[in-house]
Amino acid sequence: MAGDPSGSPAEAAAASTGTERRVLIVDDDPVFGLTLARALDNRGYYAVTAQNSQAALELCNDFVPDYLLLDLRIGEENGLQLIRPMLEQIPTLHILMLTGFASIATAVRAIKLGAADYLAKPVDAEMVDQALQKKIATVSAPAVNSSADSTKMMSVERLEWEHIQRVLADNDGNVSAAARSLNMHRRTLQRKLAKRPRRQ
Repeated sequence: MAGDPSGSPAEAAAASTGTERRVLIVDDDPVFGLTLARALDNRGYYAVTAQNSQAALELCNDFVPDYLLLDLRIGEENGLQLIRPMLEQIPTLHILMLTGFASIATAVRAIKLGAADYLAKPVDAEMVDQALQKKIATVSAPAVNSSADSTKMMSVERLEWEHIQRVLADNDGNVSAAARSLNMHRRTLQRKLAKRPRRQ
């Protein structure tokens, strides 16, 4: 049964049997959060929701989730700022970013901060379940065409490569300027440019 977002952290922990895969959904949309939680419950998870960073951190103390579904925008908050505090509390936490504002730059930053996956909204329980099951760093980005498949999977390495190429183009091919824009050492950037990732 989906966790009541108004319940206390202790109540959320007590409601779990201890055998389910625990999921914490952090999204400021209570309808979306509860709907997704119920759908994940039907797939063998035990999901609870939080609508802000403070509630999410408080839940971690007692609920101790295995997975975190984190919206990029939580009201006026930036979800990226919650990644490190959550990982400090639970180093093994598997974080999946959810957002309706997908961008390569944001996805790369989320992965570097410690997120494992990145899904562009709209998402459903099946998409989330598949992402959580993979246990590898992959990213789901909007497809570049209007095919029936609405998302395109990229490895993190491929995603970072595409972002680097965009920044390099914005700097007219100047490696030093691109490195400064990326907050990266010039030699590090050169090594990345020399090692092109395989297409997925």
